[in-house]
Amino acid sequence: MSTLDNAIAVAMKSIPECVAGAYIDMTSGMLLSCKTLDTHPQEVLDMVAAVTADMFEGPSIRHIEAAFAKSRGESNERPRYFQEILVFSTNLLHIFIRTKKYPEHVAVFVTTRDANVGMVLAKSRMAMDGVVAAL
Repeated sequence: MSTLDNAIAVAMKSIPECVAGAYIDMTSGMLLSCKTLDTHPQEVLDMVAAVTADMFEGPSIRHIEAAFAKSRGESNERPRYFQEILVFSTNLLHIFIRTKKYPEHVAVFVTTRDANVGMVLAKSRMAMDGVVAAL
């Protein structure tokens, strides 16, 4: 098991009701690590990386970021306004967190929907240093 896989597993243990964790490089589109309590087809896991990149870097998001930058008089061509995204599905809570050290990387943690959202977000944020240090 790789160091990154270990870091994701440790993070999952610290996050309440966590059922999955992943680490994505949006530049390459690669899922660098993925741990789940259930088994999933590889094609579904591969889609996680693509969907994550779309949520953080898709054309609509880039357009919004450029509009924000323009309205604030910023000259940065690629501002990164969206740092964290929470998605509530029917049964699960998905937390996507862009890393500070590597802005093109995102960690994803999935919990049951019944988990305390504030605690899940706090514990996910706290886990990020350990995950990034594993790279």
